[in-house]
Amino acid sequence: MAQILGVRRVAFVLKGYPRLSETFIAEEILGLEKKGLDILIVSLRRPNEKLLHPVHRLIRASLLYLPEYLYREPRRLWRSWRRARRLPFYRRARRLWLADLRRDPSPNRVRRFGQALVLAAELPREIGHLHAHFLHTPASVARYAAAMLGLSWSVSAHAKDVWTLAPWEARRKLADAAWAVTCNAAARARLLSFAPPSSRLLLARHGIDFARFPPSPLRPRESDGGNPEDPVILLSVGRAVKKKGYEDLLDALALLPQDLSWRFVHIGGGVLAKKLARRGRRLFLDRRIEWRGPCSQPEVLAAYRQAQVFVLASKIAPDGDRDGLPNVLVEAQSQGLPCVATALSGIPELIEDGVSGLLVRPGKPALLAAAIESLIRDPLLRNRLGVAAEVQVRRSFDARATIETLVLYFKEPLPEALCAAE
Repeated sequence: MAQILGVRRVAFVLKGYPRLSETFIAEEILGLEKKGLDILIVSLRRPNEKLLHPVHRLIRASLLYLPEYLYREPRRLWRSWRRARRLPFYRRARRLWLADLRRDPSPNRVRRFGQALVLAAELPREIGHLHAHFLHTPASVARYAAAMLGLSWSVSAHAKDVWTLAPWEARRKLADAAWAVTCNAAARARLLSFAPPSSRLLLARHGIDFARFPPSPLRPRESDGGNPEDPVILLSVGRAVKKKGYEDLLDALALLPQDLSWRFVHIGGGVLAKKLARRGRRLFLDRRIEWRGPCSQPEVLAAYRQAQVFVLASKIAPDGDRDGLPNVLVEAQSQGLPCVATALSGIPELIEDGVSGLLVRPGKPALLAAAIESLIRDPLLRNRLGVAAEVQVRRSFDARATIETLVLYFKEPLPEALCAAE
């Protein structure tokens, strides 16, 4: 497998940029830029969100947007093919793609090769390495383009891509990549179960930038849910999609005792947003719920500081998709906010049940309701769990440590000691 020596400039291949739900990628890019890495951002699609986080405005990297749909830019695709087919390794890349196409004869597979053609033809020649975020479609484009150009490439695997990608495809990509990194041990264990023995599969937690998430000011005297004029504020931040378990969370809220005083705030967009609002009305919860929609990072930080409990009811979606280790839990805990979450994927690597938060089984609204009620009624428990969580997060989830690790991977040959460290 290729070793990365003296990389001058790296192209990051992303699904879309900028995206509100992928702040962790933007934070990583900014951190690497501060360490001197020269980055080009390659996006498979243009943004469909109007809001930006402050971190997006600080990133200096230039942008290259590939055609999201090939039929919309036929001339660009034709020019790219004419240039790419003259590359010395084009035939090798075409063989890789055809082998994949035989296993997955889908329009999506054709589109990814077309995007790779454009990337290979238009990539600035000073680029020395490609890095994909997510092991599915971005890694396909990066792999085919790197093969055409004779470049090394690497990949960061996260959640859906780890749990829903076909093992045969993950095996091929991990065999070809110079190295791969994932943010939680559960994901790494799954990938190792079908990765070739020679794969360099590393663990590097995302962490957060504590300059952007300083310690929260001391909260005033906390309510115990007994005063209608002083409800306990429950918060959740996440996209309204199946794997986030918001149907279960609404069902759990409907099970709380009627005399308990609380208010629920949700931040995030998503395809299920309207459906969830209707479900809340059917459960007679609409007067207690505030759907804020997508918010900027400063607005999210303010919400963490105003809340008393953070809840995330992650579960396995029907297609196998699931969370990895959600950054919103790390962010909430950085503000001393006690969390109720589900014991799924990498979440138990962050939250120790009864010590730094409360964990329940996924898909169990009654258990979720009991955990939420216990925190609403007991301010002292909330304080104990929140303090322990903040101490742990600030000790073990500092983004600076992750950035230092990634700098080694991008700029130097990967020492064997690092390969075996995890």
